[in-house]
Amino acid sequence: MLVVMESVRGVNVPMYTTLRRTTVVFTMIVEYLLAGQKYSSSIVGSVGLIVLGAFVAGARDLSFDLNGYAVVFLANITTAIYLATIARIGKSSGLNSFGLMWCNGILCGPFLLLWTFLHGDLNATMNFPYLFAPGFLVVLLFSCILAFFLNYTIFLNTTLNSAVTQTVCGNLKDVFTIGLGWLIFRGLPFDLLNVIGQFLGFIGSGLYAYYKLVGK
Repeated sequence: MLVVMESVRGVNVPMYTTLRRTTVVFTMIVEYLLAGQKYSSSIVGSVGLIVLGAFVAGARDLSFDLNGYAVVFLANITTAIYLATIARIGKSSGLNSFGLMWCNGILCGPFLLLWTFLHGDLNATMNFPYLFAPGFLVVLLFSCILAFFLNYTIFLNTTLNSAVTQTVCGNLKDVFTIGLGWLIFRGLPFDLLNVIGQFLGFIGSGLYAYYKLVGK
């Protein structure tokens, strides 16, 4: 989580979105290294289409930044290891999604608390002027509820299916996010390359789901 948040700061949004969609490739590599998982040519081809769509969508906005690229790719690697570990431990330990989430919180909570203390975030939170304002507390509560269900579905999907499937679902989510953004925020500039890239990503995700269902 810390690396992902840091990667957002280092690059512009289009480049971040494009590079983050390559996480599926890193996930496939990590699953192969950890569990010897191999994928058919159909699955690899659909993943390749997703990655191609990501680079087409962000082609106009990509600017080379060595430090930014390094941080984003590090975020991809840590995400891939995270998801692959969830999938492996979930199937070998017998823990359900709630059990995995509980263990994850127990292990990561102290490190995150220490990190926020050292970087001053904890102190800034305690000094936030609206910390106990009813409106803020209501929004914070709903944010926590959404975060809980998001993490639960990630753990559930990863353990029931695979880490790669969860990563592909994350890419497919971006398509609907962008579509919703177009409907809510009218007047956004039209970019043909972006539309083509999103369409390729959507087709790649659909093909991946199809090949997984038919077992190819």
